[in-house]
Amino acid sequence: MTETPAAPDPIMDAIGQAVMRGQNGDTAAAREAMLDLWTRIGVTGDPLHRCTLAHSTADLYEDAAQALAWDVRALDAADAATDERVQAHHAGLAIAGFYPSLHLNLADDYRRLGSFEAARAHIDAADQAAPALPEGPYGDLIRSAIKEVAAAIGEKDTAPRPSAPGAGAGG
Repeated sequence: MTETPAAPDPIMDAIGQAVMRGQNGDTAAAREAMLDLWTRIGVTGDPLHRCTLAHSTADLYEDAAQALAWDVRALDAADAATDERVQAHHAGLAIAGFYPSLHLNLADDYRRLGSFEAARAHIDAADQAAPALPEGPYGDLIRSAIKEVAAAIGEKDTAPRPSAPGAGAGG
């Protein structure tokens, strides 16, 4: 049996293009594109769009407070998303697989802000959600980052991690 390809999704495509701009060093243009998309989607728009956009936008900020605002939006949107919607975009996805990364990012934001109790709660949630991660490079990356952030929380270290998304994003 072959998988039916998902219908084209112009919003997800535009988010992907903005992410690429940011990864190619044009952080200002990437942020502008993301903010324009956020305005189009709206706070009550498609949860998958909101989650993906907010999660990716957070990575465009070095400032932990700005990243935190976007990471909270991403988690809120994930809580409103369904497996049916996520699988309409990509058959192999499940919303449970989003949570390790979402909680990891929140833990790292709170850690960088010196809010270690909140950071601990989110890193514990990331660790509990980690079994939903796929095997392979992406899952390995997130599992490794969970351990790295947990250690930094234990040390009460607020320094940005060089391997974190947004490192060198230009604030």
